[in-house]
Amino acid sequence: MAMGRNFEESLQKALRSLEANLTGFNEVGPKTSDKNDDPDNTLHPDEIRAALATPTPQRLLWVAQAFRNGFSVEDIHNIAKYDPWFLTRIKHIIDTERDIIEHGLPINPEQWLELKKLGFSDARLAELRDVSEESVRTARHKNGVFPVFKRVDTCAAEIPSQTPYMYSCYENVSEPDERPVSEIEPTDKPKIVILGSGPNRIGQGIEFDYACVHAVYALQDAGYETIMVNCNPETVSTDYDTADRLYFEPLTAEDVLELIDAESDHGLVKGVIVQLGGQTPLSLTKPLQDAGIPVLGTDPDAIDLAEDRERFHALLKKLDLKQPPNALVRSEDEAYEAAERLGFPLVIRPSYVLGGRAMEIVGSVKEMQNYIRRAVSISGDSPVLIDRYLKDAIEVDVDCLCDGHDVFIAGVMEHIEEAGVHSGDSACVIPPHSISKDIVEEMKRQTKDIALSLNVVGLMNVQFAIRKQGSHDPEHKGDGAYTEIYILEVNPRASRTVPFVAKATGLPIAKCAARIMAGEKIINLMQEGVLHDYELLHWAVKAPVFPFNRFPGTDIILGPEMKSTGEVMGLDTIVDEAFGKAMLAADNALPTSGRVFLSVKDADKDLLIPIARDLERLGFDLVATTGTCSRLQDAGLTSVKRINKVLEGQPHIVDALINGDIDLVINTTIGPQALSDSFSIRRTALMNKVPYFTLLTSARAGVAAIESLQKVDLSVKSIQERIAETSKRISKDQSGTNKNIAKTGT
Repeated sequence: MAMGRNFEESLQKALRSLEANLTGFNEVGPKTSDKNDDPDNTLHPDEIRAALATPTPQRLLWVAQAFRNGFSVEDIHNIAKYDPWFLTRIKHIIDTERDIIEHGLPINPEQWLELKKLGFSDARLAELRDVSEESVRTARHKNGVFPVFKRVDTCAAEIPSQTPYMYSCYENVSEPDERPVSEIEPTDKPKIVILGSGPNRIGQGIEFDYACVHAVYALQDAGYETIMVNCNPETVSTDYDTADRLYFEPLTAEDVLELIDAESDHGLVKGVIVQLGGQTPLSLTKPLQDAGIPVLGTDPDAIDLAEDRERFHALLKKLDLKQPPNALVRSEDEAYEAAERLGFPLVIRPSYVLGGRAMEIVGSVKEMQNYIRRAVSISGDSPVLIDRYLKDAIEVDVDCLCDGHDVFIAGVMEHIEEAGVHSGDSACVIPPHSISKDIVEEMKRQTKDIALSLNVVGLMNVQFAIRKQGSHDPEHKGDGAYTEIYILEVNPRASRTVPFVAKATGLPIAKCAARIMAGEKIINLMQEGVLHDYELLHWAVKAPVFPFNRFPGTDIILGPEMKSTGEVMGLDTIVDEAFGKAMLAADNALPTSGRVFLSVKDADKDLLIPIARDLERLGFDLVATTGTCSRLQDAGLTSVKRINKVLEGQPHIVDALINGDIDLVINTTIGPQALSDSFSIRRTALMNKVPYFTLLTSARAGVAAIESLQKVDLSVKSIQERIAETSKRISKDQSGTNKNIAKTGT
């Protein structure tokens, strides 16, 4: 959502708030400026008509493109049915763009004001003139043109409005040296600015808003005036009673710097918090630093170090910590050389992305070629990260707080799905339920070492993978306990697991992080009782929620690119029941009787046998496709019945799903052809609300939950009762030190 004094201003602000690499009405298709260079590189009018006739997220941009290509208001109205009032104003913007391209930037304050009143960002003006954004901003400031901040009037001008909503606009002034008057109305308290997470999308959702809101509450309690910057009307951070002042502004460098400058005219701004809102505010760190604005919490260079593959590798080597063999490549030739050196399978992804966007596991040179051709453009400016895929590994998340001197381990979460599934799509359990105490303590130690080496101030998340000794050897699958620890990723910021850990443990870790970033120490929070060591006597399971049923044609197979749009939590004193509750809440309720369909890839057939035996023991009828059925029968499960695949003719498994004859699906597959052949099975299960598992690790947990659900009825208690009854504080261990605390140098 965006606000301004006119439609043009509000619309252009809204476009750049979308975080879709838009600075305004950016071009779509071949740019009109390319026509003279390449006569064939032009849009045919029929292409534009087709785009205007189809309601897509880019249709507004196609309206602008149509005006650039000579379409009239009437032409576009007849195709898209947009009201001419709106179209006339969009045409005004495009006509003004053409004037800027032909005649250059303004030469006096009056011209600058007219442009800014239409919502043109400095970045868009820079693009139109092919100059730097900084040079545009400098020229505008030299002409004395600055935004003014207005308060949303919710009282129809009858009485002064008390709502804290602020928005920027541009106004004329009567005197040459006069600056417009803002309606900020600050107090004399020190101020802290918190940058929100912007629009919700896969990979960056409401979990980051949770951290921002709790930071506001904690800082208000600590005596600060809180200033929230966000543009998403669906969040709690943009409620009228959350922060002392809310700026409903795009989260771009220009908009954020201007409002901080305005706030600085009315008292001390102690600093800006960027590490709670995901990738959006982190991308503003450099402009804030360049402008001399204090960034509270972890030093931005430490955040960049964790993202920079080469610098991060050097840090882990210094700390004597392992990470999967990997490479950073800047060309296709480098990618193929790295693949030959590292060996398949590989995890490959672009750098600097959130939510695993465009991340994929490739198993051969051909798959890698297809990925590079389809998903990424490799260059010096856009390097690609390649990691050896750790097969048969368990992934673990660790969240911690650090004040640069002490580290507090907030939570250790064991993933139920195997490593390779994006952490946002994996169910996880706190505390870990199948990892030895020694390994958990070693991961805590490594987390503390990394946090102190990075001089983290605030929150940090570490993603580990642990494997059995020898699992890297292709001749052996690894045996015994999980003992090999690898570091997959370190994020010196709030992670999406923060709300889950806080609710599972009862610790207000987001609030504590905000106070730490404002200068308080962990030891003081411990003495105050806000933080304390604990031992959970209950289990908390987080399960993802997926939107697959809303998108026809999508597959439910999970991988390294995040697909979930939400999450749920199950709590119980028995881990299997907690998992069952989470599945129920995620609309994937597990059956306690009926018929189970089994069809797994060759590598999973032996691993499926104990799961099938458990299902048979629990009273389920089993049906399986030919290969899976043969292997299970050879293992002594003679009651398993064969059922046709779709390509083998009717009656087949899809018929059985449609008829309601299947109560649970366990289907794992690999390779593009196998995925295509079995797609209809998974899609039909989804649309008929038949619970399914596409990984044996989650299937194993599901079967254990079914057994538990058969024995007892689910109990219901409030989260406050759970925390009070099934967790206990541990103030000190036998050595007299806090168990979750590590000091510098230890």
